[in-house]
Amino acid sequence: MLKRFIDLSSSVLGVILLLPLFVIVAIAIKTETPGPVFFRQIRVGLQGSRFRIFKFRTMVSDAESMGKKLTVGGDSRITKVGLFLRRHKIDELPQLFNVVTGDMSLVGPRPEIPEFVDRFADEYREILEYRPGITGRTTLLFRREEELLSITDNPTEFYLQYILPYKIRSYQRFLVRSNVVRDMATIFDTLFNRGKVLEPTAFHNGLRF
Repeated sequence: MLKRFIDLSSSVLGVILLLPLFVIVAIAIKTETPGPVFFRQIRVGLQGSRFRIFKFRTMVSDAESMGKKLTVGGDSRITKVGLFLRRHKIDELPQLFNVVTGDMSLVGPRPEIPEFVDRFADEYREILEYRPGITGRTTLLFRREEELLSITDNPTEFYLQYILPYKIRSYQRFLVRSNVVRDMATIFDTLFNRGKVLEPTAFHNGLRF
């Protein structure tokens, strides 16, 4: 109950304070390319429930029809405004609305698309006992994920074979140790871009690290 109270009060306050920024970003997105301001996608949440995650759109409006499920460094679908938003993680801020509605928490495992969760159904059973989050220790660790994916010709298979299994083990390790104090520390590290991060060299020729 305390965690939900912190999530709700913090996210409502965040939306109010960030509203001027949201307006500026929305104008920038609409000015550069036609299409919606927000990118919405089905993700898997608490107890396997489905919900639509909100992000600022950072790609051309028909990006999903171009085949790739994942975004890699240098992706040609990313707009100029989108590149700036992604670099500074501003595109993630609309997920505060998901926190307000209760679909997400400020801190927790990142929600995946149903296809990926189904592929690791047994491993995800424990993880789905927790509300997914905007940030977390594993999320901080993979801040340069797009660069990690850029070292392979098949980003989706590379993600499923190496990165997602590592994330799952990391989620399991951090979730059992989670509490309000650690969550606050994680939020602090997120805001100030602190903490360990996996470099693109963490993988070499497809080998696990």
